[in-house]
Amino acid sequence: MDKVMATAQEALADVTDGRSFAVGGFGLSGVPEVLIGALYESGASDLRIVSNNCGVDGRGLGILLAAGRIARVTGSYIGENKEFARQYLGGELEVELTPQGTLAERLRAGGAGIPAFYTPAGVGTQVAEGGLPWRYAADGSVAVASPPKEVRSFDGVDHILEHAITTDYALVRAARGDRHGNLVFRRAARNFNPLAAMAGRITVAEVEELVEPGVLDPDEIHVPGVFVQRVVALTPEQAADKGIEKRTVRER
Repeated sequence: MDKVMATAQEALADVTDGRSFAVGGFGLSGVPEVLIGALYESGASDLRIVSNNCGVDGRGLGILLAAGRIARVTGSYIGENKEFARQYLGGELEVELTPQGTLAERLRAGGAGIPAFYTPAGVGTQVAEGGLPWRYAADGSVAVASPPKEVRSFDGVDHILEHAITTDYALVRAARGDRHGNLVFRRAARNFNPLAAMAGRITVAEVEELVEPGVLDPDEIHVPGVFVQRVVALTPEQAADKGIEKRTVRER
Protein backbone atom coordinates (compact mmCIF):
# COMPACT_ATOMS: atom_id res chain seq x y z
CA MET A 1 0.00 0.00 0.00
CA ASP A 2 3.01 2.34 0.38
CA LYS A 3 3.23 3.94 -3.07
CA VAL A 4 5.97 6.48 -2.33
CA MET A 5 8.95 6.43 -4.69
CA ALA A 6 12.34 7.82 -3.73
CA THR A 7 12.64 10.16 -6.71
CA ALA A 8 10.70 11.32 -9.74
CA GLN A 9 13.29 9.59 -11.91
CA GLU A 10 12.60 6.27 -10.19
CA ALA A 11 8.85 6.79 -10.59
CA LEU A 12 9.27 7.09 -14.37
CA ALA A 13 12.09 4.60 -14.87
CA ASP A 14 9.92 2.25 -16.95
CA VAL A 15 8.84 4.88 -19.50
CA THR A 16 9.77 4.07 -23.10
CA ASP A 17 9.38 5.86 -26.43
CA GLY A 18 5.90 6.29 -27.86
CA ARG A 19 4.00 6.27 -24.56
CA SER A 20 0.89 8.35 -23.94
CA PHE A 21 0.49 10.72 -20.99
CA ALA A 22 -2.44 12.59 -19.45
CA VAL A 23 -0.95 15.63 -17.75
CA GLY A 24 -2.70 17.86 -15.24
CA GLY A 25 -2.47 21.61 -15.06
CA PHE A 26 -4.09 24.68 -16.54
CA GLY A 27 -1.70 27.32 -17.80
CA LEU A 28 0.99 27.14 -15.11
CA SER A 29 -1.37 26.25 -12.25
CA GLY A 30 -1.08 22.72 -10.90
CA VAL A 31 1.51 21.61 -13.45
CA PRO A 32 3.60 18.56 -12.39
CA GLU A 33 6.87 20.34 -13.17
CA VAL A 34 9.16 17.90 -11.35
CA LEU A 35 7.71 14.84 -13.08
CA ILE A 36 7.88 16.59 -16.45
CA GLY A 37 11.54 17.34 -15.74
CA ALA A 38 12.15 13.68 -14.93
CA LEU A 39 10.41 12.64 -18.13
CA TYR A 40 12.69 15.00 -20.04
CA GLU A 41 15.75 13.49 -18.32
CA SER A 42 14.59 9.98 -19.26
CA GLY A 43 15.19 10.77 -22.93
CA ALA A 44 11.85 9.24 -23.96
CA SER A 45 10.54 10.60 -27.26
CA ASP A 46 7.65 10.21 -29.71
CA LEU A 47 5.33 10.99 -26.80
CA ARG A 48 1.54 11.34 -27.04
CA ILE A 49 0.30 14.04 -24.68
CA VAL A 50 -3.23 14.74 -23.49
CA SER A 51 -3.45 18.03 -21.60
CA ASN A 52 -5.49 21.21 -21.63
CA ASN A 53 -2.49 23.08 -23.01
CA CYS A 54 1.14 22.24 -23.75
CA GLY A 55 2.85 24.51 -21.26
CA VAL A 56 4.52 27.76 -22.20
CA ASP A 57 7.89 28.47 -23.79
CA GLY A 58 10.49 27.18 -21.35
CA ARG A 59 8.17 25.72 -18.68
CA GLY A 60 6.01 22.68 -18.15
CA LEU A 61 5.38 20.58 -21.21
CA GLY A 62 7.02 23.35 -23.24
CA ILE A 63 10.38 21.83 -22.22
CA LEU A 64 9.54 18.50 -23.87
CA LEU A 65 8.06 20.29 -26.86
CA ALA A 66 11.17 22.40 -27.47
CA ALA A 67 13.30 19.25 -27.33
CA GLY A 68 11.23 17.61 -30.08
CA ARG A 69 10.05 14.82 -27.79
CA ILE A 70 6.31 15.22 -28.41
CA ALA A 71 4.72 13.70 -31.51
CA ARG A 72 1.03 14.32 -30.81
CA VAL A 73 -1.05 16.53 -28.53
CA THR A 74 -4.74 16.31 -27.66
CA GLY A 75 -5.72 19.59 -26.02
CA SER A 76 -8.00 22.58 -26.08
CA TYR A 77 -5.71 25.63 -25.96
CA ILE A 78 -2.37 26.50 -27.53
CA GLY A 79 -2.33 30.29 -27.45
CA GLU A 80 0.55 30.95 -25.02
CA ASN A 81 3.21 28.78 -26.66
CA LYS A 82 4.93 30.14 -29.76
CA GLU A 83 7.01 26.99 -30.25
CA PHE A 84 3.85 24.91 -30.18
CA ALA A 85 2.31 27.04 -32.92
CA ARG A 86 5.51 26.89 -34.98
CA GLN A 87 5.74 23.09 -34.82
CA TYR A 88 2.04 22.65 -35.54
CA LEU A 89 1.93 25.00 -38.52
CA GLY A 90 5.25 23.63 -39.79
CA GLY A 91 3.99 20.06 -39.91
CA GLU A 92 6.24 18.79 -37.10
CA LEU A 93 3.47 18.12 -34.58
CA GLU A 94 0.07 16.43 -34.79
CA VAL A 95 -2.61 18.28 -32.80
CA GLU A 96 -6.16 17.24 -32.00
CA LEU A 97 -8.01 20.30 -30.75
CA THR A 98 -11.16 19.55 -28.78
CA PRO A 99 -13.59 21.72 -26.79
CA GLN A 100 -12.38 22.15 -23.24
CA GLY A 101 -15.43 20.63 -21.56
CA THR A 102 -15.36 17.72 -23.98
CA LEU A 103 -11.72 17.08 -23.16
CA ALA A 104 -12.51 17.06 -19.44
CA GLU A 105 -15.36 14.60 -19.92
CA ARG A 106 -13.32 12.35 -22.21
CA LEU A 107 -10.73 12.00 -19.46
CA ARG A 108 -13.34 11.47 -16.75
CA ALA A 109 -15.16 8.91 -18.87
CA GLY A 110 -11.93 7.03 -19.46
CA GLY A 111 -11.30 6.81 -15.74
CA ALA A 112 -14.90 5.74 -15.06
CA GLY A 113 -14.84 2.96 -17.66
CA ILE A 114 -17.31 4.68 -20.00
CA PRO A 115 -16.16 4.09 -23.60
CA ALA A 116 -17.96 7.01 -25.25
CA PHE A 117 -20.68 9.62 -24.74
CA TYR A 118 -22.80 12.09 -26.68
CA THR A 119 -22.48 15.86 -26.29
CA PRO A 120 -23.98 18.88 -28.11
CA ALA A 121 -20.62 20.70 -28.00
CA GLY A 122 -19.26 21.07 -31.52
CA VAL A 123 -22.46 20.29 -33.43
CA GLY A 124 -22.57 22.23 -36.69
CA THR A 125 -18.82 22.85 -36.73
CA GLN A 126 -15.74 21.06 -38.05
CA VAL A 127 -15.54 19.26 -34.70
CA ALA A 128 -18.57 17.26 -35.87
CA GLU A 129 -18.18 17.48 -39.63
CA GLY A 130 -14.46 16.71 -39.77
CA GLY A 131 -11.75 18.54 -41.63
CA LEU A 132 -9.91 20.12 -38.71
CA PRO A 133 -6.19 20.05 -39.51
CA TRP A 134 -4.50 17.52 -37.24
CA ARG A 135 -1.20 17.72 -39.08
CA TYR A 136 0.06 20.08 -41.78
CA ALA A 137 2.45 19.15 -44.55
CA ALA A 138 5.67 21.10 -45.02
CA ASP A 139 4.08 23.08 -47.87
CA GLY A 140 1.21 24.25 -45.64
CA SER A 141 -1.42 21.87 -46.98
CA VAL A 142 -3.39 19.63 -44.63
CA ALA A 143 -1.71 16.23 -44.36
CA VAL A 144 -4.06 14.70 -41.76
CA ALA A 145 -7.56 15.98 -41.02
CA SER A 146 -10.04 15.03 -38.33
CA PRO A 147 -12.70 12.51 -39.37
CA PRO A 148 -16.44 13.24 -39.18
CA LYS A 149 -18.19 12.14 -36.00
CA GLU A 150 -21.43 10.29 -35.51
CA VAL A 151 -24.39 12.61 -34.91
CA ARG A 152 -27.52 11.51 -33.08
CA SER A 153 -30.59 13.43 -31.98
CA PHE A 154 -31.85 13.33 -28.38
CA ASP A 155 -35.12 15.13 -27.64
CA GLY A 156 -34.79 17.00 -30.90
CA VAL A 157 -31.26 18.22 -30.19
CA ASP A 158 -28.27 16.93 -32.17
CA HIS A 159 -25.33 15.48 -30.27
CA ILE A 160 -21.99 14.12 -31.45
CA LEU A 161 -20.27 10.95 -30.26
CA GLU A 162 -17.01 11.49 -28.41
CA HIS A 163 -14.72 8.67 -27.33
CA ALA A 164 -13.21 8.40 -23.86
CA ILE A 165 -9.47 8.85 -23.29
CA THR A 166 -7.17 6.55 -21.38
CA THR A 167 -3.39 6.85 -21.42
CA ASP A 168 -0.38 4.74 -20.48
CA TYR A 169 0.60 7.21 -17.75
CA ALA A 170 -0.79 10.24 -15.97
CA LEU A 171 1.30 12.97 -14.32
CA VAL A 172 -0.39 15.17 -11.72
CA ARG A 173 0.50 17.59 -8.93
CA ALA A 174 -1.34 17.71 -5.60
CA ALA A 175 -1.07 19.97 -2.57
CA ARG A 176 -1.28 17.04 -0.15
CA GLY A 177 -1.11 13.28 -0.53
CA ASP A 178 -0.58 10.23 1.63
CA ARG A 179 1.35 7.02 1.15
CA HIS A 180 -1.76 5.25 -0.15
CA GLY A 181 -2.07 7.74 -3.02
CA ASN A 182 -5.05 9.73 -1.75
CA LEU A 183 -4.75 13.28 -3.11
CA VAL A 184 -6.00 16.75 -2.22
CA PHE A 185 -5.63 19.70 -4.59
CA ARG A 186 -5.65 23.39 -3.70
CA ARG A 187 -7.98 25.84 -5.41
CA ALA A 188 -7.15 26.54 -9.07
CA ALA A 189 -4.53 23.78 -9.12
CA ARG A 190 -7.36 21.26 -8.97
CA ASN A 191 -8.28 22.02 -12.63
CA PHE A 192 -7.52 19.01 -14.89
CA ASN A 193 -5.48 17.10 -12.29
CA PRO A 194 -8.21 14.80 -10.92
CA LEU A 195 -9.41 13.98 -14.44
CA ALA A 196 -5.91 13.21 -15.68
CA ALA A 197 -5.28 11.05 -12.60
CA MET A 198 -8.36 8.97 -13.39
CA ALA A 199 -7.44 8.43 -17.04
CA GLY A 200 -3.91 7.05 -16.58
CA ARG A 201 -3.24 3.34 -16.32
CA ILE A 202 -0.18 4.25 -14.23
CA THR A 203 -0.75 7.53 -12.40
CA VAL A 204 2.20 9.28 -10.80
CA ALA A 205 1.50 12.13 -8.39
CA GLU A 206 3.99 14.68 -7.11
CA VAL A 207 2.78 16.06 -3.79
CA GLU A 208 3.84 19.26 -2.07
CA GLU A 209 3.14 17.76 1.36
CA LEU A 210 3.30 14.04 2.10
CA VAL A 211 1.29 12.89 5.11
CA GLU A 212 0.73 9.54 6.75
CA PRO A 213 -2.39 7.45 6.03
CA GLY A 214 -5.32 8.56 8.16
CA VAL A 215 -4.29 12.20 8.34
CA LEU A 216 -6.47 13.26 5.40
CA ASP A 217 -10.16 13.59 6.17
CA PRO A 218 -11.97 11.21 3.78
CA ASP A 219 -14.43 14.00 2.98
CA GLU A 220 -11.66 16.28 1.67
CA ILE A 221 -10.00 13.77 -0.67
CA HIS A 222 -10.40 14.73 -4.33
CA VAL A 223 -8.79 11.63 -5.86
CA PRO A 224 -8.83 8.33 -3.96
CA GLY A 225 -5.71 6.22 -3.94
CA VAL A 226 -7.26 3.55 -6.14
CA PHE A 227 -6.46 5.82 -9.11
CA VAL A 228 -2.83 6.48 -8.09
CA GLN A 229 0.02 3.97 -8.40
CA ARG A 230 3.09 6.07 -7.51
CA VAL A 231 3.71 9.09 -5.25
CA VAL A 232 6.71 11.44 -5.22
CA ALA A 233 7.19 13.82 -2.28
CA LEU A 234 8.56 17.21 -3.32
CA THR A 235 11.23 19.09 -1.44
CA PRO A 236 10.23 22.47 0.04
CA GLU A 237 12.16 24.17 -2.78
CA GLN A 238 10.38 22.15 -5.45
CA ALA A 239 6.99 22.79 -3.85
CA ALA A 240 7.62 26.54 -3.75
CA ASP A 241 8.70 26.79 -7.41
CA LYS A 242 5.46 27.92 -9.04
CA GLY A 243 5.46 29.94 -12.22
CA ILE A 244 3.24 32.92 -12.92
CA GLU A 245 1.97 32.89 -16.48
CA LYS A 246 1.37 36.63 -16.79
CA ARG A 247 2.49 39.45 -14.51
CA THR A 248 0.65 42.74 -14.73
CA VAL A 249 1.86 45.84 -12.99
CA ARG A 250 -0.19 48.99 -12.68
CA GLU A 251 0.03 52.20 -10.73
CA ARG A 252 -2.21 52.46 -7.69
